[in-house]
Amino acid sequence: MAVAGGKRSGLSIMVVHRLHNMDARRPGRIEAWHGEGVTRRRGDKEEQAMKAAVIERPGRLVMADRDPVEPAAHEVRIRVMASGICGTDLHIYSGDYLGTYPVIPGHEISGIVDAVGAHTSRLQPGDRVAVEPNIACDNCRACLNNRQNFCENWQAIGVTLPGGMAECVVAPEKAVFPLGDVSFEAGAFVEPLSCVLHGIERTGVRLGDRVLVVGAGPIGILLTQTILLQGAFHITQVDRVPERLSMASQCGARDTERSVDALPDGEFDVVVDATGVPALMAETVRLTRPGGTVLLFGVPPQDAQLALEAFPIFRKGLTILSSYTSVRNSLQAVRIIRSGRIDVAPLVSHRLPLDELEHGLSLAESGADGAMKVQILPNGAPEGV
Repeated sequence: MAVAGGKRSGLSIMVVHRLHNMDARRPGRIEAWHGEGVTRRRGDKEEQAMKAAVIERPGRLVMADRDPVEPAAHEVRIRVMASGICGTDLHIYSGDYLGTYPVIPGHEISGIVDAVGAHTSRLQPGDRVAVEPNIACDNCRACLNNRQNFCENWQAIGVTLPGGMAECVVAPEKAVFPLGDVSFEAGAFVEPLSCVLHGIERTGVRLGDRVLVVGAGPIGILLTQTILLQGAFHITQVDRVPERLSMASQCGARDTERSVDALPDGEFDVVVDATGVPALMAETVRLTRPGGTVLLFGVPPQDAQLALEAFPIFRKGLTILSSYTSVRNSLQAVRIIRSGRIDVAPLVSHRLPLDELEHGLSLAESGADGAMKVQILPNGAPEGV
């Protein structure tokens, strides 16, 4: 998930309010919440507290009980069934990315609608859904020009607003999409796949193209499968981890390599970096053919510098692109997952309870124990995850 910034002080105040006071916004629906937390008494009414993982500050994560969240008029409340760990979560945890503290992380979310606000119209309690975490105002200059990913009043669930590493989360109805019979496990891929779809749309991959994807983590594998849907003739994938390259081959990569050093100059019509590692990003210029396209998709560290050779870019006439979140690609993502044309099931390596989030972050960071996509199941593993 790539995200835009905001003023930290004001957002921090808002996040604290959302964490502690949301139950006061619309009382009377709390009986719909069926969490396993402790019971609290508010006045003459008992309420069930929800469990949440809170990053209080960079490097410090605690488990906490929070008052159940009540949806506002245009919001729905979701019982979270799966929440994927993303590189963005790692950056927020380490403090080298956008985010406000304290925050409940988690933006790759699927679950069951548990309560709806008074002015909602599409969704009902019991609906199986996925969440688009980037919330645009729909009224600023960027939004009015259909650039909602650059909204000037941007907010994001799991970044500036409480996220999916909790038993429940609220989201605007406009950012919630029915899953139908898609499993919760697959539904938690709607957000990352929507970002991938937007990125590949920007590249204009054509029928018969030769494409290089650098990186074979979960995002790299989603990129490969999406590029195949666009009609590419041949995909080469690079990663240091043999097991990831094996998965890349199973998911459509024709050739695999352990290092970009093994690849010839100017071989590829399109080169996609999925690592965010500046040294690898710089190699894309050498590897792309004259007139080709480079997509810098991976998220680099916030203070990283990128050194590119200027003359080869000029001489080759390259198109160099980046990609930032998505622009209304969630329905596409749901439909593609439902069709089975992109298979996300092999990408899930670990399924952990909420109180093991810190261990999950460690696995995702290190890649230990064959980690690919690590998912947190805040309400336990349902049937047909």
